[in-house]
Amino acid sequence: MLTLKYIRDNRDEVVERLAVKHFADAESAIDQIIDIDDRRRAVQQQLDSCLAEQNAAAKAIGQLMAAKRIDEANAAKQKNADLKERSKQLSVELDELEREQRQRLMQIPNLPHSSVPHGKTAADNVVVRQGGTVPTLQPNALPHWELAKRHDIIDFELGVKITGAGFPVYKGKGARLQRALINFFLDENTAAGYREVMPPHMVNQDSAYGTGQLPDKEGQMYQVPVDGFYLIPTAEVPVTNIFRDVVLPGTQLPVKLTAYTPCFRREAGSYGKDVRGLNRLHQFDKVEIVQVQHPDRSYAALDEMVAHVESILQKLELPYRIVRLCGGDMSFTSALTYDFEVYSAAQERWLEVSSVSNFESYQANRMMLRFKDEGDKRTQLAHTLNGSSLALPRVLAALLENNQTANGINIPAVLRSYCQFDSI
Repeated sequence: MLTLKYIRDNRDEVVERLAVKHFADAESAIDQIIDIDDRRRAVQQQLDSCLAEQNAAAKAIGQLMAAKRIDEANAAKQKNADLKERSKQLSVELDELEREQRQRLMQIPNLPHSSVPHGKTAADNVVVRQGGTVPTLQPNALPHWELAKRHDIIDFELGVKITGAGFPVYKGKGARLQRALINFFLDENTAAGYREVMPPHMVNQDSAYGTGQLPDKEGQMYQVPVDGFYLIPTAEVPVTNIFRDVVLPGTQLPVKLTAYTPCFRREAGSYGKDVRGLNRLHQFDKVEIVQVQHPDRSYAALDEMVAHVESILQKLELPYRIVRLCGGDMSFTSALTYDFEVYSAAQERWLEVSSVSNFESYQANRMMLRFKDEGDKRTQLAHTLNGSSLALPRVLAALLENNQTANGINIPAVLRSYCQFDSI
């Protein structure tokens, strides 16, 4: 969430930068927030004045009673009662204005970084670099959903029977390969200095608001309405909320955490050939990395995270590219996002496998995640960052497709000790 002070001090800049994200009626939305704040300040002044009069009247009543000036004391009591009623009305008005102000602030997306490309769709994203070699497959190469069926390693139909479309069942070497990838990703992350945590797979409403899933993605999350919980769409939500309402000593920054969780997304409105097999699921596994950083170092940390994810894809020997997302393709909460895509040789298309983002202080302001430097009485908002390291379905799809041969599917060398087999 943007701070009110930043909006007031930089009104024109905020409107201009929101336009990069194609936020509708940005000027009107920002002016409404400023207008509400003007009214809130006016009511606060009236309330402060009213409370000061109450205090003065209370003292006067005591003095008048001591002087036995009963009639004047009774008049002062009536005035004080009127002041109390007025204070109560002003407090209610102030609460309503503050509630409306917060709701409107929640609906304003994060401002994009100056390096974010202008554009509306994924077609306007900018390729930063790419690596790896696209394999040349045999003429009768199969997409991963056919390979999975042939080798009996993923059963999509069984998942439909048990739950519905988008909930596959991994079997035999498919399940072991899935587990191998999870362990490999976690080991790579912990070796890079990330501490592993195992968070809950459901969160409450405050947590969903804290990282920006609410109100932006409410329709995409599975809900447990009786308890007011949400199934997590990513480990980013519970892991970042570890620090909600926390003031960290500056000496503890950066905090670097990694977590494996299943993820649940409704993916409403997703249909067609591009969502076949593992390309888009309602339940999938993902390993996440999260950093809480000092504002002065967050963009250096973002570069470090991008390089880390890139190193993992290089070890998996997958062809990849890194793209900087344009304003229209970015998430509600991100200031700058890099997507990683791997090339699926059998499908002849790029598949997104990771997003690495800097949220600057946007999430921290929602969560009141702050830090205090040694010797400084002030608290400051931290910066938060996160990245998929990595999401499994499309990585697995590319591994199966790109490594298929006439004799089966070869397993990348780096995974063999985890799988305890070399091929499928």
